[in-house]
Amino acid sequence: MNGSDGEALAIVDPPELGPAKGYANGVVVPAGRRLLFVAGQVGWDEAQRLVGDDFAAQFAQALRNVLAVVQAAGGGAGDLVRLTVYVTDRAEYAASRRDVGQRWRELMGRHYPAMALVEVRGLLEPGAKVEIEATAALP
Repeated sequence: MNGSDGEALAIVDPPELGPAKGYANGVVVPAGRRLLFVAGQVGWDEAQRLVGDDFAAQFAQALRNVLAVVQAAGGGAGDLVRLTVYVTDRAEYAASRRDVGQRWRELMGRHYPAMALVEVRGLLEPGAKVEIEATAALP
């Protein structure tokens, strides 16, 4: 898998773990890349207002916010190597997977970094249903 420029990121998916669907089990970052750690981003706009109550809309906006930080640092979607997605309701996430997947592909294409999904009791921002933090390896 290539990042935005430079040497390719190497996806590691050992066969004994079975096929990874929608994520990578591991990503090897080549020497010479700079690491960017992106703080948790919720689904709010530039005025810091949540984009609504819809889970998939909040997910997409949170991912857009992550990408905005990566782009501001000189990278792109293909430079993301790890995401942690915090959700307040795993069942709501599961019910929204199709829409979330469509929005993912619109923003990320077929790039799938190493990921974890964690259900939490709540997030700091009232009404937020999802928060995404990320690590990118910039060229």
